[in-house]
Amino acid sequence: MSDVLPLDVDGLLSTAEIIVCCGAGGVGKTTTAAALAVRAAEQGRTVCVLTIDPARRLAQSMGLTELDNTPRAVDGIDETAGGRLDAMMLDMKRTFDDIVLQHADEARARQIFANPFYLSLSSSFAGTQEYMAMEKLGQLKTAGTWDLIVVDTPPSRSALDFLDAPQRLGRFLDGRMIRILTAPARAGGRAYLKVFTIGVKVFTDVLNRILGAQALKDLSLFIASFETMFGGFRERADQTYKLLKEPGTSFLVVAVPERDALREAAYFVERLEADQMPLAGMVLNRVHASGAPSLSVERSLAAAESLDEAGGEELTAAVLRLHAERLASATRDARRAEQFHSAHPKVRMVQVAAQAGDVHDLDGLRAIGGELAGGLAASAPAAAAG
Repeated sequence: MSDVLPLDVDGLLSTAEIIVCCGAGGVGKTTTAAALAVRAAEQGRTVCVLTIDPARRLAQSMGLTELDNTPRAVDGIDETAGGRLDAMMLDMKRTFDDIVLQHADEARARQIFANPFYLSLSSSFAGTQEYMAMEKLGQLKTAGTWDLIVVDTPPSRSALDFLDAPQRLGRFLDGRMIRILTAPARAGGRAYLKVFTIGVKVFTDVLNRILGAQALKDLSLFIASFETMFGGFRERADQTYKLLKEPGTSFLVVAVPERDALREAAYFVERLEADQMPLAGMVLNRVHASGAPSLSVERSLAAAESLDEAGGEELTAAVLRLHAERLASATRDARRAEQFHSAHPKVRMVQVAAQAGDVHDLDGLRAIGGELAGGLAASAPAAAAG
């Protein structure tokens, strides 16, 4: 993989205004986002990192001991170069509540907050977390407080949910069911059924059987209360989508050398290219490498077996087997990275070595940042190939 295009991470950190780390769940997006943010701050930029449910120890290392929807300063950052780092964890319900308070009067806000359908929508409705991450990004950008905002995207079942969320909300708000359900609530009281045609009545009768009369009433009342805010949601969704396409925004696709994660990364790369989104490159995490690639798996296992038969050097035999296992992993990782590169030769890539344990402090994040900036960028593919 000698012809892979290297990813200039430090160059990216010095010029980008927004970096969006995206990919499948469990590939190290949160750690990558945090490491990039720490490195950028210690190189002199004012940075805010928006994380989504980080591991407990990583959150503690950044001073995020409690779920907090407000950016807070991260202690322990070297500010010699004049930078600083703020960090926050997305609270999607709090973000939704803030939107309601901003765009509705006090009486209507109380009505919305008390509605059971709103409680479900703001806490667990499919796509809400993705949309609220984008909403919060828009708020942080509008504040103008930071040179760089680093976003860790939600752990969706599909990486494409993140890009689709703004448009999906717009389609939901413009949908036929919304328009139908708004009419009876506006009509009010005994006029509930009179405003419908026979066809619409059949439709609502079906919904009534599925949802129940009270749930349907809650839904229609919620929509009536929320209706004046629909235009604002659509407008902000459009603005955020445009923000993602601006020159100051860069996407980093994060993956690990496993089939499912690379398949998801390929889908995301293709989607970003189709939507003309600014793709900076890919971070391939947890890549295995060998310090002695000339000693093959077969020779290592054969030597270990010979030592076993001779009845001695158990420690040496165990080391040889461990080397064989690591070399096999490195060869597999290199093969999968090569397959991805062959399919997407124009995607810049940097590789990060598999760590001995979880990253849970600022020193660990600095080490990851160093590898992102050049540790395995050029030499690792050949080394990993073993």
